[in-house]
Amino acid sequence: MTNADHPFLHLAAPQIAGLTPYVPGKPVSELERELGISEAVKLASNENPLGCGEAAREAYLNCAAALGRYPDGGAFALRGAIAEHHGLDPAQVTVGNGSNDVLDLVARTFLQPGAESLFSEHAFAVYPIATQAAGATARVAPARDYGHDLAAMAALVSERTRVVWIANPNNPTGTWLPAEPLRAFLEGLPTHVIAVVDEAYFEYVEEPEYPDTSRWLADFPNLVVTRTFAKVHGLAALRVGYGLSHPAVAELMNRVRHPFNVNEPAQAAAAAALGDMDHVQRSVAHNRAEMARVTAGLERLGLDWIPSVCNFVTVDLGRPAGPVDQALLREGVICRPVANYGLPNHLRISIGLADENERMLAALARVLDEAEASAPAEAGA
Repeated sequence: MTNADHPFLHLAAPQIAGLTPYVPGKPVSELERELGISEAVKLASNENPLGCGEAAREAYLNCAAALGRYPDGGAFALRGAIAEHHGLDPAQVTVGNGSNDVLDLVARTFLQPGAESLFSEHAFAVYPIATQAAGATARVAPARDYGHDLAAMAALVSERTRVVWIANPNNPTGTWLPAEPLRAFLEGLPTHVIAVVDEAYFEYVEEPEYPDTSRWLADFPNLVVTRTFAKVHGLAALRVGYGLSHPAVAELMNRVRHPFNVNEPAQAAAAAALGDMDHVQRSVAHNRAEMARVTAGLERLGLDWIPSVCNFVTVDLGRPAGPVDQALLREGVICRPVANYGLPNHLRISIGLADENERMLAALARVLDEAEASAPAEAGA
């Protein structure tokens, strides 16, 4: 429904008129229903193709007998497990219905009309959505090599800046910031700015200079670090994430946090997943091997991609990605065009199982060959 014919838009807050909702990756069931196909492959949402570990699955199933009860609203056990994992106090932990929920809590707590938030070009789509929904103004720094240009970001910080968002590593580009420049950037921020370092893909990164900013919290009282159980832990369906911060920052966010925002099975599964390092290591090893398979296949196809430390790779097709994406959908392969991130020629491809990756590469080869074959005829039409 467009704004022009919306019967209730005049009742909404002014900032809602220009707000575009987040669009998730197309579900397999939707594609199969639309095209009448079966066995579609989804490589669009950066999910762990191995799923969750056995410990998390067992903890989830053990909650079945108590589904008639509300969850622990304070997530006592989960917050305790997270705090122990990071060597922090439970008072520094804020749980969320996915880490997106924690990002929204930051915006609702610290942003308002007249305030500004700051993020990079090509950064995660939730940052502008959360900013606009709070009535604040977004400032966007130009990217550098598809990643964060910290000098450009620092130049945009003003007395109106209240939140700075940094995705490390970044979605959808897979780029990352090493410890030294990131720490210097945080040291240069004024105290009236909350710095959010979004580490949703933290566990996948194997670069020695990549920092664990949860260890910096004692040095930066204005720092919020967010993590998720949706990626390497394989709990995307349960929607559970968390933020780490100074206890006083966490206390403010808990004032606006919805009650029971993390359900009981999610709390139990997440706490169990946190201790299952074998599953994490298997998942990282699988991602490393399959990333090599995918990038080798892309190289054979003559395609460039943005080097990624995550469980996805973003490919430059050298042409608008929309038609290629639509052709891949007809092949039963779901990827993610990222024109909404300012990358109209790029397609983000999640790393899947070996057979899924091979199927994607074969389908992409067919689609590109067909596009090349039809190009001369279209040019002469």
